[in-house]
Amino acid sequence: MTTALEAKNVCKTYVINKRQNNVLRNVNFTVREGELVAVMGPSGSGKSTLLYAISGMEELTAGTVEFFGTDLAQVTPAQMSDLRLDSMGFIFQQMYMLKNLTLIDNILLPAFQSKRNRGSARRKVVSAYAHELMYKMDIAELRHNDISEVSGGQLQRACICRSLINKPRMIFADEPTGSLNKQASNEVMDEIVRMNREGTTVVLVTHDIRVAAKCDRVLYIIDGNIHGDFNLAKYQGEQEAKDRERTLNNWLLDKGW
Repeated sequence: MTTALEAKNVCKTYVINKRQNNVLRNVNFTVREGELVAVMGPSGSGKSTLLYAISGMEELTAGTVEFFGTDLAQVTPAQMSDLRLDSMGFIFQQMYMLKNLTLIDNILLPAFQSKRNRGSARRKVVSAYAHELMYKMDIAELRHNDISEVSGGQLQRACICRSLINKPRMIFADEPTGSLNKQASNEVMDEIVRMNREGTTVVLVTHDIRVAAKCDRVLYIIDGNIHGDFNLAKYQGEQEAKDRERTLNNWLLDKGW
């Protein structure tokens, strides 16, 4: 299986009031193409910093990150911007969207910013794809709504559509269900599982065992380093959810969760 992402001895240090805060310490792991990987750990363990570091949003203090064979430290800022726009998708706990745009316009915005979609013909293609994504996420009838006119779960599904609009090779998600109720969380996670099954590699940060139990693997980070890598295999559906949650919970407790 193709290596999608490889982190080698990744370190991230912040200097605050002349004191060093080593948030990531020689982190090493690999994500294979087509995997759905969760990163878990206690508050302050470095989960979100790790996600930002491996996606090129944070500059590394040391180490390397290879994204489908490209060393992110060796690309120019302009190249990194294009790479994030065209090959990466992002989903966050806070559902950032422009308030003066409808759902469909927010989804289309990154597509129209991409150099690949210049010209009226390409714009028609991506517009059709945006409608297809919204239909899959069951929010097609809301396409002309303002972002204040939909529920949190519907808005997060729109954010998933936006993350997929440029057909990225990998999605990075930071607590994508963290601000949702249980039902909306389940619905959004089911959509993430579905897009993974359709070929998109996903790395997500979560504190929720129910979310992580639907992933293929779980990385456990504590004090800025990976202290465990648990293989759950592919999620097959709700009939096995409780068993996976129980198995994962036992493993996490052994790790000091």
